[in-house]
Amino acid sequence: MDVHKKNFIIIMISNFLVAGSTTMIMPFLSLYIDSMGHYSDEYVQRWAGLVFGITFVAALIMSPIWGRIADKYGFKPILLINSIGIAVSIFMMGTADSVMELFFIRLFMGLVTGFIPTSLAFISAQTDRETAGKTLGTLQMGSVSGTLFGPVIGGLLADAFGFTYTFLITAAAISIAAVFVAVGIKEIKKKAKKDAHVYARKTIVQGIFHHRLLLNVMIITALIQIGNFSIQPLLSLYVAHLTDASDVALLAGITFSATGVGNLLFARRWGRLGDSIGYEKVLGFLLVLAFIFIIPQAFVTELWQLMILRLFFGIAVGGMIPTTTALMRREAPIEIQGEVMGYNTSFRFLGNIVGPMFGGIVSGFVGIPAVFVVTGALFIASFFFLRQTLKKPEQDFEEVLLEQELKSM
Repeated sequence: MDVHKKNFIIIMISNFLVAGSTTMIMPFLSLYIDSMGHYSDEYVQRWAGLVFGITFVAALIMSPIWGRIADKYGFKPILLINSIGIAVSIFMMGTADSVMELFFIRLFMGLVTGFIPTSLAFISAQTDRETAGKTLGTLQMGSVSGTLFGPVIGGLLADAFGFTYTFLITAAAISIAAVFVAVGIKEIKKKAKKDAHVYARKTIVQGIFHHRLLLNVMIITALIQIGNFSIQPLLSLYVAHLTDASDVALLAGITFSATGVGNLLFARRWGRLGDSIGYEKVLGFLLVLAFIFIIPQAFVTELWQLMILRLFFGIAVGGMIPTTTALMRREAPIEIQGEVMGYNTSFRFLGNIVGPMFGGIVSGFVGIPAVFVVTGALFIASFFFLRQTLKKPEQDFEEVLLEQELKSM
């Protein structure tokens, strides 16, 4: 079997295991905290948010650092560190005796989180520019599938075996992914140009902020995550408002999964289309499509209407991550691709942090339906930012970097 194809298959399976395993614990995180003592509902809710969010805060800081290390030493060592670190973190979560201990374990987990973004960067670096969109779209199917099944499996395991054994099983699943990477992955490092320049971290950051397209796409990446995460904590409440059924949790899970199904069905197709007509065009179209399908969610009167709209919204959002990643692959020089994608990942994690807070604030002041409207406004604003950027002259990222380096001398 071709090395690149073998790497792709192993990474896709590993992504499924990691994404599925890390989302297994989400359905019962607040229940786990509640089981540690006699706490008020307010205490449990507050600490559930802090324990959940601290992982993304740490990951936001670490992503560019891991990316820079990957540029120097290769992506495989980082994938191993990430997978082993996550496995150890989840195992330790099962042994935590207090909420504070759980908080610090989740903080450590954030320091080593980044397996899936790193795997995207790894496959992107091994893929020709002409087919990057299709390849990354196909790869995303692994992580999305894991995200769809993970919470369901986690809930079933927690009910059947209890919290401690569920953490143990989850850690074992991620350990299997680490073994797959260690044994099966063969990284073929692409040689940088002979005259390739070594850029300081400060120069790369300044270069990103002065490269209109890259900066705009990173901001859009954060907005995509805000759009995805803003409604997640509120979805079960919105579902309960739309139905009188007793199994609200199950219906909320199905409604949530509808977005993932749409994502799963079309991610590869959007990536392939981006390879053909340009990633900017596809990204702009998807932003408009997301706007069209998220606004009506504020005005539904039946649950089935919300489910259908969430499915179509997932179709639109499904192409955004592979498209933005392929665009980074195209713009960034080989020798700093890992670090550039690391900063893009930081923007993703920023969206993960801001999204739930943003949704909570908007819903608190105006109501849950307003969250869909405001999020839709963010998507359409992103489209116009992108459009304005594309009207301006193209910039070569290497030239921008050299310009910033000269200014700093």
